[in-house]
Amino acid sequence: MHYNQQTVKGSYSFSGKGLHTGEYATVTILPAPVNTGIRFVRKDIGEDASVMALAENVSNTERSTSISSGGVTAVTVEHLISALTGLGVDNAVVELDNVEVPILDGSARPYIDAISADGLEDQNVPRHRIDIPETMEVKDDKSGSYVRIEPADAFSYDVTVDFNSRVLGVQSARWDASVDYVREIGICRTFVFFHELEYLFSAGLIKGGDVDNAIVIAEHPVSDEQLDRLAHLFGKDCIRIEKNGYLNNLKLHFPNECGRHKLLDLIGDLRLAGGFLNAKVTAFKPGHTINTMAAKALRRLLQQS
Repeated sequence: MHYNQQTVKGSYSFSGKGLHTGEYATVTILPAPVNTGIRFVRKDIGEDASVMALAENVSNTERSTSISSGGVTAVTVEHLISALTGLGVDNAVVELDNVEVPILDGSARPYIDAISADGLEDQNVPRHRIDIPETMEVKDDKSGSYVRIEPADAFSYDVTVDFNSRVLGVQSARWDASVDYVREIGICRTFVFFHELEYLFSAGLIKGGDVDNAIVIAEHPVSDEQLDRLAHLFGKDCIRIEKNGYLNNLKLHFPNECGRHKLLDLIGDLRLAGGFLNAKVTAFKPGHTINTMAAKALRRLLQQS
């Protein structure tokens, strides 16, 4: 376990389209001084146009996490923040030249591959770890989703996902000091159900989605007509994989890759509490809304204690 604050050693840039806006952007991760935390800077607006990655700045949680402050917004920040957390980065400035962080391959892999190749810079100042004063839980009674955060001597995250899916089943995933985030969590891709796609497009979301940056799950056999419509939406041909219910994904990284991606998201969203949690986290059917609600509730609890 690392006890000092760390930052990245160099500058790392990544370009691609945003999952929801479909707009191209370049995001650059830069070193930052101690106690900076994670700060996003919208270079297209101005050098001082920044927003901190903190729960009180969460502005939208529909299919991704957006943060906003003073008219400055950064969309789909969770994968990048998860990567920084999984690698152990305390401080970083993230420059963005458009509103949305590019989706890249739908995981945190591009970030972790680039940054971990160089290692991190020890900043010789103790890390700020968040100790939990008492057990807290945020629950959605309608869906049954919850995130519970309990005091602990070491961090652990346990996630269970259940979409009532024939293909996915019930999946669980865990992160603690014995689990290699880089190889076992960060490489896991985002996913979407086939039956959701037309609604999401009509709602103005996933304009940048395609079969190269998301796992598409088909609960039922997909007709040629449906595939043609999907190809029109994605702008590229799609093929049907009847055997396992996944479109164009010939090999999953893990049988529970989708559950592991939900864990990846949770790690990024809970980092918005303001640091590394020294806690036992248990989540059932997590999503960006309840994840960030938990981060906000934890921020309030810490301010009161």
